[in-house]
Amino acid sequence: MTSANIETARTYFQAVRTGDMAALGELLDEAIVWHQPGANQFSGEHMGRGAVFQMLGSMMETSQGTFAIDAIHTLMANGDLVTATIHFSGRRGDVSMSMSGVDVLRIENGKITEMWLFSEDPATEDAFWG
Repeated sequence: MTSANIETARTYFQAVRTGDMAALGELLDEAIVWHQPGANQFSGEHMGRGAVFQMLGSMMETSQGTFAIDAIHTLMANGDLVTATIHFSGRRGDVSMSMSGVDVLRIENGKITEMWLFSEDPATEDAFWG
């Protein structure tokens, strides 16, 4: 199951990187719980696929379409959890961010049921998102 979960995570990140919302919708469980870090307008728990899509859409709008996961460095699995070390960035006017992060995905039956995100520089990310 570990290799299947790694493949699900790999497919998720590919969908995010290419903006494939249909594939993303297939991968996110309808009742997903998304834990967004920090103290900004997007921080907190987002419950359900619709709430997650709304948050992601607002992030793209706020970042003027520039928010992106630039690289996925390593995917590691332990049972139903997959950890990904990533790099992400965005620009909004003259404000930008570029940093490493860790995403932890809980995957059950090929669906992402829970997601935790960690940022290298939470203060910079909070300032970026406002």
